[in-house]
Amino acid sequence: MQLVFQNNILPQNLSAANFVDYRDTVILPVVNQPRPLSGQSNIFMRRLDSLKRDVPLDYNEYVQSYIEIYAHNRDEMGRVLGLTKYYFPIYEKAFRDAGIPEEIKYLSIVESKLDPYAVSRVGATGLWQFMYTTAKLYGLNMDDYIDERRDPVQSSYAAAAYLKDAYEEFGDWLLAIASYNCGKSNVEHAIARAGGASDFWSIRQYLPVETRGYVPAFIAVAYLMNYYDKHNIVPQPCDFLVKTDTVLVNKYVSLGSIAHALDMDLKELTILNPAYKRMVINGTSQAPRRLVIPQIEKTKYSALYEALNNNPAPLHAEYASYADNGQKSRPLYHKVRKGETLREIADSYGVELQDIKAWNHLHNNKAVPGRKLKLSEPSDESDERPLAKHNHNYITYKVKRGDTLRGIASRFDGNSVEKIKLVNGLKKNQLQPGMTIRISKG
Repeated sequence: MQLVFQNNILPQNLSAANFVDYRDTVILPVVNQPRPLSGQSNIFMRRLDSLKRDVPLDYNEYVQSYIEIYAHNRDEMGRVLGLTKYYFPIYEKAFRDAGIPEEIKYLSIVESKLDPYAVSRVGATGLWQFMYTTAKLYGLNMDDYIDERRDPVQSSYAAAAYLKDAYEEFGDWLLAIASYNCGKSNVEHAIARAGGASDFWSIRQYLPVETRGYVPAFIAVAYLMNYYDKHNIVPQPCDFLVKTDTVLVNKYVSLGSIAHALDMDLKELTILNPAYKRMVINGTSQAPRRLVIPQIEKTKYSALYEALNNNPAPLHAEYASYADNGQKSRPLYHKVRKGETLREIADSYGVELQDIKAWNHLHNNKAVPGRKLKLSEPSDESDERPLAKHNHNYITYKVKRGDTLRGIASRFDGNSVEKIKLVNGLKKNQLQPGMTIRISKG
């Protein structure tokens, strides 16, 4: 499927689908026959050369076409530039920790335009546009209360992990980026068809149509984020406070009560905490949750403490048992009745539409009468609990499909990836489902 935008205008909802399950939905503008390079080509080439570090930022007619497309939409790019003040420092830390090039942060603009609430037509969600299955594979949690695909910190670490895995397989950052869009198998197939060539431009013609434009679009964004002033793009102020503090919450607390206590707009608090689907922080003493707030005056500390400790969030009766013991009270399946829509079914059970689609491998919003729909994620990916005590200093944990060292470390206080590797004598970050590892108790 090809989708051509008239007059080379950038679409208003640019969020590229990604990862393992390639879709036939093209959301980048398709540049089949780029215009010949102009007399200013040497200027663009020199500018891109000045930006090169670890990722090749090649210049050609395809990259030039995407530079023109993005530069045409000055207001949108100005708004994105403002958002980078908040999101890019988060990306940069995640990428440094993972050991991948910082400049790959620009990929998130191609994916979502830095909108944590972005959802593609096939359910890819968040700043890094994860599909449900791949999100689970890279340690992101999604349940009734939270969707970590929307969490800037968690999703950035997951994206970094995927890209690092892809680079270790292909040995080329542009190929790793291409696989982020179409999946590793499509890149492997393209390499084989190209006779074993190992660079993006040599295999480009054998990749899916969207991916052929995806990498040039990334290079174009990297260029414009650094040379926006040369194209009359004016950065717009970020519409929320970028200086923040983080608080760990070990109770169920509503964002509304926090906003009221801090005398701030609830909308601003939700954009800082986009992962909470019901505007409720579902923290527990065993698994505290992160609350991001604007930096506040010391005089407001007592009000914040009161809101966090004496105003627990009201829970709907349907979810009481879930809050108490982690078990969902809704039925496992729903049989579609004539006239029902997926949206109505999702709303009636308090789940997200894109989750129902992911759990049932649906590619559209059609609800077929008589079909049984799953209403929760597969049970073999839940119940992540330590097994038994190993000794006074350790507990043991049985690795499940989709676990990552970073995800496991985040569940146990006082642990880190490096500490778990040291305790277990691990040299690499790879885990195998079924293996048992030791977790330090503090």
